[in-house]
Amino acid sequence: MEPMDIVGKSKEDVSLPKSTMFKIIKEMLPPDVRVARDTQDLLVECCVEFINLVSSESNEVCNREDKKTIAPEHVLKALEVLGFGEYIEEVYAAYEQHKLETLDSPKGGKFGGIEMTEEEALAEQQRMFAEARARMINGVSMQKQPDSDHNLESQ
Repeated sequence: MEPMDIVGKSKEDVSLPKSTMFKIIKEMLPPDVRVARDTQDLLVECCVEFINLVSSESNEVCNREDKKTIAPEHVLKALEVLGFGEYIEEVYAAYEQHKLETLDSPKGGKFGGIEMTEEEALAEQQRMFAEARARMINGVSMQKQPDSDHNLESQ
């Protein structure tokens, strides 16, 4: 019998799309840096484990509040409990941006039932990756400059 890491699922049943993850990894690095395939696989596994960890802690926070549905504030609290408090502001900003982008459709889709060609969908995906990358790069550069964070707090 296989060990069950996730309720009702074996470890092999739960993963992220590797091709998408490999593309994100490649786009985040300078063009002259190569990443071994086993390193890419390890990074994907780390992402899956991180999602499992945050989901599990979010569920715990939700249960402590006697709620049945995990809400965004439960995820933010879970990040804090797990020691990722420095990312809460950026995660909340991304969540707010997501809400604005999906406001147009009751189905939660940004495009409100408009059919897109594969090329249009790929272009939109690339645009969203670029936005996420820019947010990530800005967040990383802010973390490298702790004095600037200090200045922001005093303003």
